[in-house]
Amino acid sequence: MIAAVRAVTLGCRPLAQLSHPMEVIRQFTPNWFAAVMGTGVLALALPLAHHGFSETGEMLWLTAAAMFALFALLYGARWAFFGHEARLIFGHNTVSMFIGTIPMALATVINGALVFGIARFGTGIVPLAHTLWWIDVVLALACGVLIPYLMFTRHEHSLDQMTAVWLLPVVAAEVAGASGGLLAPHLADPHAQLTVLATSYMLWAYSVPVAFSILAILILRMALHRLPHENMAASSWLALGPIGTGALGLLVLGQDAPAIMAGHGLAAIGSVAQGIGVIGGLMLWGFGLWWFALATLVTIRYWRAGTPFNLGWWGYIFPLGVYTLATFRLGAALEMEAFALIGTGFTALLASLWLFVAIKTLTGAWAGRLFVAPCLAAPQA
Repeated sequence: MIAAVRAVTLGCRPLAQLSHPMEVIRQFTPNWFAAVMGTGVLALALPLAHHGFSETGEMLWLTAAAMFALFALLYGARWAFFGHEARLIFGHNTVSMFIGTIPMALATVINGALVFGIARFGTGIVPLAHTLWWIDVVLALACGVLIPYLMFTRHEHSLDQMTAVWLLPVVAAEVAGASGGLLAPHLADPHAQLTVLATSYMLWAYSVPVAFSILAILILRMALHRLPHENMAASSWLALGPIGTGALGLLVLGQDAPAIMAGHGLAAIGSVAQGIGVIGGLMLWGFGLWWFALATLVTIRYWRAGTPFNLGWWGYIFPLGVYTLATFRLGAALEMEAFALIGTGFTALLASLWLFVAIKTLTGAWAGRLFVAPCLAAPQA
């Protein structure tokens, strides 16, 4: 009886499974920024599924922005108070990959500022979004090359241990590129519009070919060594991320390319960019459909085996979210109602997954069991 009362008491007390509240900071890792990504992308998808969800989407965007600020504060505090341990992340084969979630999370906040913030706060928010976007670009470029450099020089990797988390630092650049496509038409200066548009295409090229190279290796790894450990169950969905974001980026950039480039005597190039956006987006969407079906089958297999929850489950949300956004964009570009209906179905699935994972995350955070930094326990490369 005493043991039962003690268990209930521990369950009600916040951070009961941590030895000290400061462990929240000491054990804080970039994995948490994946929750911002998932919340932000759902916010963007909801109004596209039905205009009546605009207020809910705005609320989720504000939540995502608050989460980003909180997580940035906690991660900054970790470097301030436990810098000698925070540096260990660069030597960890897996956790270091999640550094890429920081610029991707920031991109979702920027996108929400353009979709919801202008109507709520006025056009004065656009310069702020512009400044934050350039910060995001720098972070994405750095992640895209420095983390692979660490892989080549400090980490110990093998094909049988490979998972789709290898994509995280690389994909950040194309996410920033798609965000730039949303930002460009809101800028008042035509030169700034062209600069952001051109930079966004460069970011797309900086990321997508490398990401697809990793996907090719991942397919080989899955064929030779079967599925990763159950702790990486959600990683099968991460591959949908660069596919969906690649399609979304082409569509978003191509939509406003004719108007922006025409102002600089490049009207013909703008029309080509628009055509490439639609055709390229459609082909990538088809590739994504194959991966969506495969990831669904893999997930069913994992869940039947009773996969335990961890922060990696946020990997189900963002990849499906960007693929959903690309679906709606295709429907608008091709004026095909079928894509809108499919996008609405994806949004319903996305919202259900987000609610489930969010509840699991809140309960796990309350208990303190999700504040774990694997790099503190693992031997360093």
